[in-house]
Formats: sequence, structure tokens, C-alpha cells
Amino acid sequence: MKIAPLMEAFTASGQFESVLVHTGQHYDERMSELFFRQLGIPEPDINLEVGSGGHGAQTGEVMKRFEPVVEQRKPDWVIVVGDVNSTIACALVATKLGVRVAHVEAGLRSYDRTMPEEINRVLTDAISDLLLASEPGAVENLRREGIDGARVQFVGNVMIDTLLKHRARADQSRILEEIGVAPGRYVVVTLHRPSNVDRREALGELLAAFERIAAETHVVFPMHPRTRRNLEQFGFGPRVERLARLKITEPLGYLDYLKLMSASSAVLTDSGGVQEETTILGVPCLTLRPTTERPITITHGTNRLVPVGPGGFPSQEAVVGSLRTALTDRRGAGLHPPMWDGRAAERIAQCLLKA
Repeated sequence: MKIAPLMEAFTASGQFESVLVHTGQHYDERMSELFFRQLGIPEPDINLEVGSGGHGAQTGEVMKRFEPVVEQRKPDWVIVVGDVNSTIACALVATKLGVRVAHVEAGLRSYDRTMPEEINRVLTDAISDLLLASEPGAVENLRREGIDGARVQFVGNVMIDTLLKHRARADQSRILEEIGVAPGRYVVVTLHRPSNVDRREALGELLAAFERIAAETHVVFPMHPRTRRNLEQFGFGPRVERLARLKITEPLGYLDYLKLMSASSAVLTDSGGVQEETTILGVPCLTLRPTTERPITITHGTNRLVPVGPGGFPSQEAVVGSLRTALTDRRGAGLHPPMWDGRAAERIAQCLLKA
């Protein structure tokens, strides 16, 4: 969702020769290849095919496989997006080889160092030459960290470029009919962060919340492979199968998921990108985490943080209560953060040309 508008902007300008490198960190057919097809992203010029693994192993493998690419291609810039292991790995390789790095989505901070993504964000920003921020708060975060303001540009949000471009196509999706739910009569759930799904106690408490919600409305749960694996490992499979209104699906393509979110009554998630998308869609969002690196989705959007208990995860009472509040108080609907206008990629292209 972040690469598609960038590739389009580079092609449209006629002033870039771009090489698309797929590290292979995300390799599931529905979570990678389907997105490439639906969003019109060109076939990667290079696929490193790294696959899964622990943080150290995966980061190291990306570095080992990416280094020869940089040495051979000798680019003027390496552009990295977001906060995954591939982001910091490729930024490190480029920096050590003397190649300038541009970081898209720079400056986002949760200030929660237990999140691996937070470590990736901080380190990538520290070594990048051009920091491309999606919200004003990110610019301020970088200023407080002592980063030279000449390296920072506020450009807007490329995720929203993709959403606005494809929203009409997503409206044609038949996913609601396929699942068997009606517009406004269901909530959507996504879970994948270790704090929520890697501990039996945490996942069990959240499932208890979804059971209570499913007693009143449909719950649609496109399940991440990590979550599905833990669900079975913890012995929760039979428990969820008994719930007629809890509809678990495979991971969905971008267009289907966009339609599913836009027609829902609310979204419960631990994903950063979903917080941004629901803000533009005007759909209430409950973030199942104690912090967010995207606070503008709270001040200028529909997002709310669900309080967590001593165990570091939300209780079922907190989830259910927060949902009831969100459904009756739709604050933030219709408020759009500045420069989330579908033109962030164009501004990024101009920043690179001027740098």
C-alpha cells in the first residue's frame, strides 16, 4: 500500500530509474502477491526471498542478500518504508555503503521500546538522510530527538494515496455477500502483534471479549497466519468454532479488506495502518494496544486506545465497554489530518529531485 503510489509517482515524473526490491519478508500469497496484483505494482525487479525467522536472523539475512544488490546497482537513493525488519536492514546496508537513504513514514513514535517496530523506527530515522513524515507530530518527534530539520520533510501519508485511489474499486467488492454480513451490522477484528497473540492468557482474554461482542452482532476476523497458528497451539480452535456469529476468514486482499472496513460498524485492531485507514473512512477504531505511534488518528480521527491491564493486554470488560462507547459517540468522523489528500507520493518524488 505504501510502495504502489511511490512507483506510480516515479514513473509519472519521467525523471527516475527505479528498481523495486522485494525482500520476501512478507511472502504469503494473500498478504503479498495478491496486493501486488490488485494495486498494480510492477513485478519486483529483484526478490530476495528471505522468508520468516527470528528478528536477528531475518534482519541479518535481508542485509546479506541486499548488500550485493546495492553494490551492483549503485543507486543514488535507497528508499525504505515503514518499520519492519526489512526497513532497518536495507537502511543499514545502504548507509554503510555510502548510499543515501530516504525513510517514508519517518518520525512516528509509540515510545514503547517493547515493540520491535519502535526500535526499527528509531534506528532507521537516526541513519537516514531524508526523513519523510506523514503527520506534523512526527516532525516534532524528530526535532526533539535532535535531528537536523533540513533532513525532514512533511509530505503526508502514502497509505491514504492508495486508499483514495482504490476506494471506488473496493466498493464493487462482493466480500460482504461472500461472508454473509450486512453493511453496518458487524465489527471487524485484526490481531497479529506478539503482545496480543503470543501469550495464551492475552489471546484468551481477547477471544472472551469477541465472544461477548458476537452475542450481539457479527464479528468478522480475517486471521493473520501467526494468530491462527497460536489459536490452534493454545487449544482455542473448538472454542471459536462454536460461535455462529464469529466469522474467521483467511487474510483478505486489499480491495476486499477496504470494503469490509468501510461498511463495518467498528474495527478492533492492533495494526498501525488500519488506524490511519479508518480515520479516512470515518469508521470507529479501537486499538488494542496501550500506545499508538499514530496519535493524529486520535486527535484528528476515529481511533481510541483500549486501556490495558497489569498483564499488558486489554481485559474483555475494557474491550466491550470501549466498543459500546465508540458506537454511541462517533467523535472524529469526518476529520482528516493535514495533507492526507492522495498526493503524498508526488511530494516525495519532488523532495528526492530537490535533495
